[in-house]
Amino acid sequence: MQHQIYKTSVMGMNKNTVLGWATLIMILMGLLLIGLGVFKYSEISGWGFVAVGVGFLANAWVFSALKGRI
Repeated sequence: MQHQIYKTSVMGMNKNTVLGWATLIMILMGLLLIGLGVFKYSEISGWGFVAVGVGFLANAWVFSALKGRI
């Protein structure tokens, strides 16, 4: 009796699922960094946190746009 070989990965995640999770994590991190920059570090260093947070949101937007295309 032969064992059947399944062609799915261990967790059953395809490329779109990975991009979806990456998008969600990057959105959360971007909002967290923006929140830190606005509420905790209101001095000049807050601008850096906000800039990096906006960068995270921009990357999340790109990941979201790539879903279904690769």
